[in-house]
Amino acid sequence: MSKYINPYTDFGFKKLFGEEANKDLLIDFLNQLLPAHHQIASLDFRNPEILGEMKHERKAIFDIHCEAKSGEKFIVEMQKAKVNFFKDRSLFYATLPIREQQAKKGDWDFGLTPVYMIAILDFQYDENEERQKFFRSVNLKDQDGDVFYDKLTFKFIQMPLFTKGEDELESHFDKWIYFLKKLESFDEIPKILDEAIFEKAFEVAEVAKMTPQQYEQYQESLLTYIEVKEVVKTAKDDGKREVAKELKELGVDISIIIKSTGLSSSEIDEL
Repeated sequence: MSKYINPYTDFGFKKLFGEEANKDLLIDFLNQLLPAHHQIASLDFRNPEILGEMKHERKAIFDIHCEAKSGEKFIVEMQKAKVNFFKDRSLFYATLPIREQQAKKGDWDFGLTPVYMIAILDFQYDENEERQKFFRSVNLKDQDGDVFYDKLTFKFIQMPLFTKGEDELESHFDKWIYFLKKLESFDEIPKILDEAIFEKAFEVAEVAKMTPQQYEQYQESLLTYIEVKEVVKTAKDDGKREVAKELKELGVDISIIIKSTGLSSSEIDEL
């Protein structure tokens, strides 16, 4: 059993970033992603239960109401996505806090509070190797690339594309991503993360400090995570085999099939 939680599980994600007692962890992490004028001074979680029938899909998505150090209010939608059509869902979920601003009492002048959608992805959606990006910051822009609307921003983090080792970390943001990606494999706090904020994060993430009820909930969450990953992996493997089989029947050279599918020569021979 790992010493620390898997942060990609629903339980682990909420334990680190979705509890009142750990707001300082979330603020420190988000401030690495947000611009200078929206550095967070304080934040409040919105109760996901009010989303009714959608709450089963949004249990790993937090609506976070923030106040910047400048005093401006803004909203962060933070999600751990592992679903199909995640771009579509991200756009859909980002519209919810936009539409709900219409519910203000009295006359409304359509002035909107800025919204950020931040997604930490334990998969990669960039399939074209030449255009893969670990981190994307997306705004609505015009044909010349100029920002048309700056109150809706998407921040996508593709964790599998982060490949830096401990000696390559250059920023506090790098350290957070390294922490999240490697957390479950750590046996002790690495020297590069020997800072107060990460010391607390490690303490929060320590499995041995869970109550029996929390441990049971974590085990259920971990099992669900593993099952989902296996289903996805099986689907991908089956798809690769079908492609390899078709290429083999067409007489394509085996070296090309290996490069195209990632299967070994022995796996292709068995088809």
